[in-house]
Amino acid sequence: MTPTLVPHHPARDWAEIQERMLVPLYEAVHERLGVGPGTRLLGLDSGTGLALLMAAARGASAAGAEADHARVELARTRLPDTVTVTSDVPEDGPYDVITAFHAADRTSFGPADLTRAAQRGTAVVLAGWGPPERCATEPLLRLADRLADRRPSPRTDLAALAARAGLRPVGDGRVACPFGYADETSAVRGLLSTGVFDAAVRAGDPAQVEKEIEEALAPYRRADGTVWMPNVFRYVVARVP
Repeated sequence: MTPTLVPHHPARDWAEIQERMLVPLYEAVHERLGVGPGTRLLGLDSGTGLALLMAAARGASAAGAEADHARVELARTRLPDTVTVTSDVPEDGPYDVITAFHAADRTSFGPADLTRAAQRGTAVVLAGWGPPERCATEPLLRLADRLADRRPSPRTDLAALAARAGLRPVGDGRVACPFGYADETSAVRGLLSTGVFDAAVRAGDPAQVEKEIEEALAPYRRADGTVWMPNVFRYVVARVP
């Protein structure tokens, strides 16, 4: 069967389908750090702003930095005026809490950016995929590597990344973040929006990439047509010494 090319609008698909999958991670981190009134929080790779919105709802003063222009523009239409998103690390620090929820995959910010807007004692949270055996999405990550003709990427050592940034790890955690989709088309759109398959799409035929994703989703399709992929994400909490 010839695959039907799924309309691909990465920023909007991230906002409408994929971003909500990480809500348990955002909630767990905010709760652990006591994010609330009086907290000044900066989110790096803040996407279309859902984690910032959740922090603001807890009473925090929230700002984000996001390198993807389309995500910045969409975030600005979704967020209240009190929450700002810029394409670079804002200069109005210092912040009490800095989050990098995509430190292990699509980050556009380097180790130096983790502390640029920090002060002594600032909590910095780095997050990413959990153990491969606990992530149903793992075969899709390996598929993305194969389609892009690149070697499989090893799991990022978040504690080592924190140390390279001059931070002192003080704790960690794991959070269940299942990926649940209404149907296969939503699953393909959501997964494409993560950026994991960007190199594969650029290197080959987008329709073929989508066909391969659909085939890889077969074990996770349920009888009612939905797609369910259990995943665990991990995070490290570090402090600026």
